[in-house]
Amino acid sequence: MKTTRTASTSPAAVLRVVAAGAKAGEGTPELLPPLTPPAPCGTAGPEAASPVSGPVPLSFPTARVLLPAGAPAEDWLAVRRTGIGGSDVSAILGLDTHGGALRVWQDKVGIPRETDSRLERSARRGHRLEGLTAEFFSEESGLLILDAPGTLQHVDHPHWLANPDRITLWPDDVQAADPGILECKSRTWRSARAEGWRGDEAPDGPALQAHWYLTVTGYQHAHVAGLIDDELVWWQLQRDDELCQMLAEAVDRFWTDHVLPGVPPVADGSQATAELLARLWTAREEATVEVDPVEAMLLNQRRRELKERQASLETDLTEVENRMRQLAGDAEVATVGGKPVFTWRQNGQFAHRRFRQAEPELAAEYTHLVSAVDITRLAKDHPEIHRKYRARVLRTPSEG
Repeated sequence: MKTTRTASTSPAAVLRVVAAGAKAGEGTPELLPPLTPPAPCGTAGPEAASPVSGPVPLSFPTARVLLPAGAPAEDWLAVRRTGIGGSDVSAILGLDTHGGALRVWQDKVGIPRETDSRLERSARRGHRLEGLTAEFFSEESGLLILDAPGTLQHVDHPHWLANPDRITLWPDDVQAADPGILECKSRTWRSARAEGWRGDEAPDGPALQAHWYLTVTGYQHAHVAGLIDDELVWWQLQRDDELCQMLAEAVDRFWTDHVLPGVPPVADGSQATAELLARLWTAREEATVEVDPVEAMLLNQRRRELKERQASLETDLTEVENRMRQLAGDAEVATVGGKPVFTWRQNGQFAHRRFRQAEPELAAEYTHLVSAVDITRLAKDHPEIHRKYRARVLRTPSEG
């Protein structure tokens, strides 16, 4: 089932904390190959418009093509380090669960980082489903779809970069007078729920990315389309000039204050940043560093306060959940008016120790040996290697 939203503009109130300032320039028209909308798949959605004969006179009011599509991967990576792209903006403003401003800074100044096979696999999956998402979107919206020409660069601000997924045209706009941006994403239902893919407005991250592309290109509208398992949802966004100015200011500040002078930004509170910091340096055993006494005192004090609040909140949360368990009793599903309001199912982590104690014979029958690293022997024979792969743990003196 298709979900259509229209006129979604500012992605989130949090974005309003950045201040304004973008300039406009003139772009160079690009002649793209003839449009060939995808053929309809079965009976899903209306038929796409007929192909347009002849080249499409596509232009970008405030951008030019910096690197054409299909360029070697090493060229693309090199160009990517010369500016800020759409996914970078999301990370700078804390809307990317896979990394924050520190990760962007690390990439731009050329500090290598460890690869994450899970994230790389997710990126490959998203890239491969991008075309399918665009195809489904074209069928259901009736819009014409063009491949993006490559990496775009703002004509007045060289460090403003854009790599839109696709370009859209209205079916009757064969002269490309009012093109738009299409941002394609693919999600599982679990990740879609966490990112808010069911609201009246497009999710913050993709909407922000699309709006950055409007900032770079000078276009007036964009669409965000998401393929959630086998369901397509999409929204239309109208250009918000105030938001474009705010994004421009945030990018300029990050570029001039951190990337150009090589000064890392202050770490944010994301788990991705915590993991990055744990891997960024190889710890020098027993090495010390003198830090600012006032900042250290304030951070220690703030950490203690948050730890105390965390303990209190965990107690309150457990109390609420215990009351819910008490209401459920021996039932797995609690309902109001026949509709489930919460569940307490017996489908959690298996109690291995309790099972072995209560059912020793059955436990022996279903016990098998598994291969595991002998950490104790590794630490004895290769202490430096053992230490290299141990996690770094942050503690204050009172914690031992």
